[in-house]
Amino acid sequence: MNQIRALLLAAGVGTRLLPLTRNWPKCLMPIARRPLLEHWLCILRKSGIKDVLVNTHHHRRAVDSFLSRPQFNGWVSTSYEPKLLGTAGTVSRNVEFLKDHVVLLIHADNWCQCNFANYLDFHLNHRPPNTLITMMTFRTNRPSECGIVTLNRENVVTGFYEKVGEPRGNLANGAVYLLEPEVIDWISKRPFVVDFSRDVLPNFLGLTATWENKDIHRDIGLRETLIEAQIDPYLEFCWPEIDEWQKAFQENPIHAQLNS
Repeated sequence: MNQIRALLLAAGVGTRLLPLTRNWPKCLMPIARRPLLEHWLCILRKSGIKDVLVNTHHHRRAVDSFLSRPQFNGWVSTSYEPKLLGTAGTVSRNVEFLKDHVVLLIHADNWCQCNFANYLDFHLNHRPPNTLITMMTFRTNRPSECGIVTLNRENVVTGFYEKVGEPRGNLANGAVYLLEPEVIDWISKRPFVVDFSRDVLPNFLGLTATWENKDIHRDIGLRETLIEAQIDPYLEFCWPEIDEWQKAFQENPIHAQLNS
């Protein structure tokens, strides 16, 4: 998968998770006593993706410390945003890293377990002709809290409804995307584009394929879903050894706060 580069959006403040995020970043919230970001990096490593960029902002020193460990050297780098740029703004800022590649864009406050290799293969080899984006979707029991999509017979997006009062179904945008280089080029030429869901997706209706995750997909930006994720099954850890960072993490007060 050398042609794919990944951008993990991990800079968010995590307002909905307060007070948990007052002293700890959302992207390092524990699931199975490992940081969420570690689970994502394990998925990418197993998928053969060797170029990963993580944007940082909130508690960036904690994220930098996590990523400074030897297992991430040489294939994971960071892009610090003193002021949050928005999801599409981050793409624009890092266009030199992303251009001319298929880009895996991940909102890293999602907890995802699925056959990720099938998702990548669908985009690269089986998506409908002329589509430029493959959006991961999932079925939600909280449709008013998600972006809901409607599809045509080819499972291509025809409508996108972001957190509306009367949702049109329960098929939700999973905020994980594979983007062809044309999409990166489109964003880079529009400096006014800030938010991927609001400013980009509506311009690619009819050009966005979907792949449904039928396993586990949760937005852990909510305390209740973060708690639910603690009992979900998960794949084996890529880095099972307990190093000094992991020892300190296991003693972090965030575990007790989450369970209180």
